[in-house]
Amino acid sequence: MTRNTLHSLVIPSEWIDYNGHMSEGYYALVFSDATDALYLHVGADADWRAANRQSLYTVETHIRYLREVTEGATVSVVTMVVGLDRKRIHLAHELMLGEDCVATQEAMALAVDLETGKSTAIESGLFDTLEDLVVDEAPSYVGRRIALP
Repeated sequence: MTRNTLHSLVIPSEWIDYNGHMSEGYYALVFSDATDALYLHVGADADWRAANRQSLYTVETHIRYLREVTEGATVSVVTMVVGLDRKRIHLAHELMLGEDCVATQEAMALAVDLETGKSTAIESGLFDTLEDLVVDEAPSYVGRRIALP
């Protein structure tokens, strides 16, 4: 998987803020839904969680707002697995308005044992599936930090 579009939607009026564009919290919701779409795509659904007694928790995100999104816009999210180890999944999402990238999110997810609440190794079948999806090269925005010069 280099770039996969697994989630799209039309922006509802309730998501529009006092500046006339999508409020920042809804970007996080859209990206969260895209992460869930990836999990469903790779089989990490409710049955998988119950059978393996583990889940995937998002533990860190970084969103960049590049362009305003307005009411009624049809957007989609391109999702990439940019890295993976035995316990973590490193994701990149791009919110697309047509051919234009209007926001990005970088996220780190952690496999968690549902009985202990502690991190654990990703179940081997899921790990193998995810490993096949890792992109050859991460987008240039991955690994950025917020700082003043």
